[in-house]
Amino acid sequence: MSIEIVINAVLEETRVALLEDQVVTEFYFDQKRDRGMMGNVYKGKVAKVLPGMQAAFVDIAMEKAAFLYVSDVLVPHEEGEPEEPAAAETMEEGVETPALEEAVPDTVEPETVGIGLGTTEEMEEEVNDMDEEVQAGPSIAIPKSKRGRRPIEALLKEGQEIMVQVSKEPIGTKGPRVTTYISLPGRYLVYLPTVNHVGVSRRIEETAERQRLKEMIRKLRRPGAGYIVRTVSDGMTEEALKQDMEFLEGVWQGILKNQKDLAAPALLHTELDLIFRTVRDLFTKAVDRLIIDSKPEYDRIKSFVATYLSGFINKIALWDKEMPIFDAYGLEASLSKARNRRVWLKSGGYIVLDRAEALTVIDVNTGRYVGKKDLEETILKTNLEAAKEVAYQIRLRNIGGIIIIDFIDMEKGKNREKVFNLFSEQVACDKAKSRLFKISELGLVQMSRERTREDIVRSFCEPCLYCDGRGHTKSPETLCHEIFREIRKVGPAARAKKLVIAAHPSVASLLCNEKQGRVEALEQTSRRKIIVKADMNLHIEQYEVILL
Repeated sequence: MSIEIVINAVLEETRVALLEDQVVTEFYFDQKRDRGMMGNVYKGKVAKVLPGMQAAFVDIAMEKAAFLYVSDVLVPHEEGEPEEPAAAETMEEGVETPALEEAVPDTVEPETVGIGLGTTEEMEEEVNDMDEEVQAGPSIAIPKSKRGRRPIEALLKEGQEIMVQVSKEPIGTKGPRVTTYISLPGRYLVYLPTVNHVGVSRRIEETAERQRLKEMIRKLRRPGAGYIVRTVSDGMTEEALKQDMEFLEGVWQGILKNQKDLAAPALLHTELDLIFRTVRDLFTKAVDRLIIDSKPEYDRIKSFVATYLSGFINKIALWDKEMPIFDAYGLEASLSKARNRRVWLKSGGYIVLDRAEALTVIDVNTGRYVGKKDLEETILKTNLEAAKEVAYQIRLRNIGGIIIIDFIDMEKGKNREKVFNLFSEQVACDKAKSRLFKISELGLVQMSRERTREDIVRSFCEPCLYCDGRGHTKSPETLCHEIFREIRKVGPAARAKKLVIAAHPSVASLLCNEKQGRVEALEQTSRRKIIVKADMNLHIEQYEVILL
């Protein structure tokens, strides 16, 4: 499989696409006017403690207060208490995924993407793959039920100043989620300055190499410092890891200095921009080429790679052709389709994606596909094709939360098993872990996927101002009936010789044509002339009934 990273960097925004065999599978963007908060470290002030929710609101000088769960509050070990690793217990109930919503498949070295490209909770991908001895990191403290944790009101007080890191971007009406477990990702290591543990990603499978890396980190680290050895560290030299450690320690010392100098609430540390996060986290040895269309950014990348990843320098290319890079790779069209509600399958069937407040529903239909032999075979083929497309669209669009897939009903249990197994295989290519439940008798598959940042539709679109986000408006027929009811309310007793109806042209046209007989009947009963006026400035659902 060929893998490329395509970067479009202009003044107002940066866009990154990961291509597998020339098909875009992941997409990231960073608008300069509205850079994300993920991974930023703040000196915050506790605004409110909520014992009933075992959480607190923290003022970090943003529009919405940050939300801090009790399990995300770092509790120093009391004297005599044995130090134990924390477990990965940060996800909402029923969701077990890290954040880089749609990461590289098995052919790409599975790497935690670190803070920024996704979220701090992406560290849990590495954490969950480490030795049992480590299990520590951002947002992964042990809840009270697991280790007798003290209640939130015993840990935090209103007005208290604390250092927090954003582990989840604001989504919809929710403010950002934060943690006091600080994690600073480097190229080879994740630095946990407040956690005294060392761990190695289980994706480094060779026992001897794992042991070599552990011993190296234990030798180099300062007392009390924690590190997660990332997958790309496989085979790295001591000098490379030491250089990464020194860089991360410098970042941490800068944060501590800002914490001392600045009054709460204040920003202490900003994550790297999207381009450097891409190089740091996605530019692995499995990538064949990274191509970018900005000469200044190209030079910046080459300088960084020459220092830290010299073996990758020949994989970097500058796009200097006249045609825009995203157009040349067909990415503009792909991203435009990713915002469509309906996605056609090659066979002629299609899937429909509908997003509700609490979940996303994906419906599978045979469409124009009529099959060749029998109905069951036609349905099976459509469902198998849809299983691949649904998994791809979930990953590409970064759909999170609860997802219901309504496959076409199949009579044979073995066919349902085929569809579910194929869908499970496709979902497994997504680095974001998901929970799937067997296909039901009704043909439904229930799954959950971690929601860490907005999906493509929410990122690029906003609710329709015309229909107020409902996706529909009242029909002209319905509005005519509403107008008739308003006329009847006026009654013949009102002292007016004329009644003027101002309405949208589509409604006015219906009143003057198909409904003209009803209007004339109302003129008789109301004993006044009714005049209909079309007004282009009125919304389809707006109308006025005026007595003259």
